[in-house]
Amino acid sequence: MLPERSLTILVAALGGEGGGVMADWLIDAAARCDYPAQSTSIPGVAQRTGATTYYLEIYPMPRAELAGREPVMSLTPNPGNVDFMVASELIEAGRAMQNGYVSPDRTTLVASTHRIYATGEKTHAADGRFDSQRVIDAAGELAKRAILFDMRQLAHESGTVINAVLFGALAGCGTLPLPREACEQAILRSGKGAEASLRGFAAAYEIASGARPARDAPQATAPGPEQAGEPGSSRLHARMQSEFPQTLQEVLALGVARLVDYQDETYAALYLDRVKSILACDEEPFRVADETARQLALWMSYEDVIRVADLKTRLSRFARVRRESGARAHEPVVVVDYLKPGIEEFASIMPAWLGWRVMAWATRKGKLDAYHAGMRIKTSSVLGWLVMRPLAWLKRWRPQTYRFEVEQRLIERWLRAVRAAAQRDAAGLALEIVELAGLVKGYGDTHRRGMANFVAILDTLVDKPTSPDPREQAARIREAREAALSDPQKPVDVHLQSPTVP
Repeated sequence: MLPERSLTILVAALGGEGGGVMADWLIDAAARCDYPAQSTSIPGVAQRTGATTYYLEIYPMPRAELAGREPVMSLTPNPGNVDFMVASELIEAGRAMQNGYVSPDRTTLVASTHRIYATGEKTHAADGRFDSQRVIDAAGELAKRAILFDMRQLAHESGTVINAVLFGALAGCGTLPLPREACEQAILRSGKGAEASLRGFAAAYEIASGARPARDAPQATAPGPEQAGEPGSSRLHARMQSEFPQTLQEVLALGVARLVDYQDETYAALYLDRVKSILACDEEPFRVADETARQLALWMSYEDVIRVADLKTRLSRFARVRRESGARAHEPVVVVDYLKPGIEEFASIMPAWLGWRVMAWATRKGKLDAYHAGMRIKTSSVLGWLVMRPLAWLKRWRPQTYRFEVEQRLIERWLRAVRAAAQRDAAGLALEIVELAGLVKGYGDTHRRGMANFVAILDTLVDKPTSPDPREQAARIREAREAALSDPQKPVDVHLQSPTVP
C-alpha cells in the first residue's frame, strides 16, 4: 500500500552552522534508500534576525516499488503540515512554533537549547533576553515529541559543527524512515571532517534514541579568591567576608573580580567602600545594597576606549573566536574589527582638564557627531594588534582621564541620592533610584542619550520631588525610567503623570 503523503522536514540553521550540508546529507541518505526526495532553501538575513531555512520532502517508498510513478512534492512548507522541525538554536524553535510549523498531532521537534541572542534582544535598552523556559514549555505542549538538549555543547565536545549533532538527533528520534547506516554513509561521502561529524552524529543519535541521557552544559560559578583578579586580591575577599553579610557575597565576588581586571585592587577596594556606605543605610534582606553592588560594578567598569582595546587584543579572545568558529589547529582565523571613533572617544582619554575644554567646544559648536574616523583593523595580525594594544596599556592612566572624572562624579551623585532615599523609604524609593543606573550603558549615541535621561530624572524627580510622599516619588521615577527604556531614541519626559499610589 502506498504512503498517503511525503514526509516533510523543515530545518532552521544560522549562518556557518552547516544547515545546507545537513540538507544534502538527508537527500543523500534518502537516495541510498531509493526514496524520492527534494529540497529547497530560503536564505536568512544577517545580524541574527533570522535563520536560513531548508525544506525537504521525502516519499518513504523505494522508486522500484512505484512502477514509474513519481510523487508530487511542494517547494515550501505549510503551517500544520511539517513532520520534523529541526532548529539549531532555541529561539529559532520558538519562531517555528509561533509560525505554526509545530503541531501536537504531527511534528517531532528537534532543537538545541543553547542561545545565540537575536538583534532585538541585544539592542534592547533594558534586559531584552527572551525567557528560554517559555519556549521549552511551549515545545512540550505544541510538539508531538520534543527532543531538546544543548547540541552546541555536544558539538564542541565532539570537535564538529552543530549540523552533525542535529542530524544525529533527527536520525535517532525513531520516526525518520532513514536507517542509521544510510545517514552515516552520507556523512562519509561528504569527505571533509567526516570523522568528527560521525562522532557528533553518534553521540546525538544515542541521546535521541534514549541509549544515553543528555548532559547539561556546565554552569558557571562565582569566582573564589584564587580566581578573581590578581593574586593579591585575596585580601579583598577576606574583607568581603568580614564586613558584608552572606547574602551579598556572590555579587561582591563577581564585582571585585570584574574591577580588579578592569583597573586594579585599589579601584576594587573603592567599590567595596561604596557598597558598604549603602549597606549602612539598608536593612535585611539588604535588597538595596545587593542591587547597588550589581549596578555599581557594571557602571564602574564602563566601556571606554582603553577597555575596548584591552578586550579586543586579549589572547583569550582569539582563542575563543577560534574555538567558536570550529577552526582546526592548522587553519588560519582572521579577526577584523570595525571602529568609528569620534570626538567623544578621543576626549575620553585626554587629561581631565583638556577633555572638559574639548567637549565644551564640541557641544557648543554642535560637533559631537562630526569627525568620526572609520577604521578597519585586522587585530589578528601583528600590525593590527600593535595598532590596538597600546591603547590598552593606558589603563594605568585611566584615573587621570576626562571620562573617568565624569563617570566618578555621576556615580558619587547617584550614591548620595540612594543613601538619602534609604533614610526615607529603602524598599521603595531607594531601590528605584538604584535602578536608574541601568540607563547608563553602551557608548557613543547610546551612552549619550542614556546619560541625558539619567541626569534629567535626577535633576527633576529625585532632587526636586513634586510630592513629599516617597511612594509617589518612587512611582514617578519608575514611570520615567520605564519610558526611557522603552524608547531610548527619545528624551524622557520627566513631567509624565504617574498613577495614584495607594
